[in-house]
Amino acid sequence: MTMRVAAVQMSCDSDHGSNFSRATDLVGSAAADGAGLVVLPELFASLDRNSVMRTKGESANGPTCSWAAGIAQAHSIWLVAGSFIERDGDQLFNTSCLFDPNGELRATYRKIHLFDVELGDTISCESDTFSAGDQPATVTLPDAVVGMTICYDLRFPELFRIETLLGATIITVPSAFTAATGPDHWEPLLRARAIENQVAIVAAAQWGTGPDGTTRHGHALIVDAWGRVLADAGDDGDAVIAADIDLDEIRAIRTRLPSLANRRPESYRWPADN
Repeated sequence: MTMRVAAVQMSCDSDHGSNFSRATDLVGSAAADGAGLVVLPELFASLDRNSVMRTKGESANGPTCSWAAGIAQAHSIWLVAGSFIERDGDQLFNTSCLFDPNGELRATYRKIHLFDVELGDTISCESDTFSAGDQPATVTLPDAVVGMTICYDLRFPELFRIETLLGATIITVPSAFTAATGPDHWEPLLRARAIENQVAIVAAAQWGTGPDGTTRHGHALIVDAWGRVLADAGDDGDAVIAADIDLDEIRAIRTRLPSLANRRPESYRWPADN
C-alpha cells in the first residue's frame, strides 16, 4: 500500500493575497499529480520582520484556515497548512493546522521549540513574538498516522519519538530553515529523525531571502523510513516535490530492524535538575 505525498517550497512575504495565490497553484499541481497529503512551508501565509508579523495574528477561524479548508475540500486532499501566526488572546503562536479532504480541521499544532539563536549574521529571537506550544499532535488518516512538527523542532528528537510512540508513520516538518545552518544540518537531521523513528518525513521549505533579511535554505525534502531521500526541491524557486510512501515497507522495516520494539524505557532516566 502506498500513499503519495507532496511538499511545497515557496519564498513568502507578508502579503496574504500573493502567498495564497501562489500556494493555490502549487497545491493544485500537487493534487493533480495524485498527492493525497500536501504540506506547505512554515509561515507560508505571512513571513516578515517580527514587528510586521506581530500585526498579522489571526484566529483559527481567520483567513489562513478558511483558505486552507477550502483548498483541501476543493482537491479532496489532506492539507498541512504549514504554519501561520495564530492570535489567542494576548498571545501569538506559530501554528500548523491539518485539514481533511472535507475541509474539516483535524489537528492544530503550536510550535514547541522557538528559534532563539545567534549564528553570525543570522540572529533570531522567536520568543520575542511567539509563545511556545506544549502539546504534540498526531492525526489518524485512513492508511497512516501523521505527526506534526515545525522547523526548529527538528533538532529535538524527543518530540519525534513521542509522536512515533503515539502511532505516527509519517511526520510533517513545515520549515523556514536558514541558509546559515541548512547546508550542514538540514538533510542529516531529517534523515536521522526518519531512520531512528522508522517514519517517513515530509519537509516543506521556504527559500530565498525574505523581507526579514534572513536567507532560507530551501531544499524541501521527502525522506522514507529507511532514510533515503526520495525527492529534493533544490534551493532556487517555488516548487512542488512528490513521492510515493510505501506504508507496507514501513511496517516491514519495523519488523526486520525492531529498534522501536527494542527500546528499554525502564532504563532511561532524565538527569536531575541542578
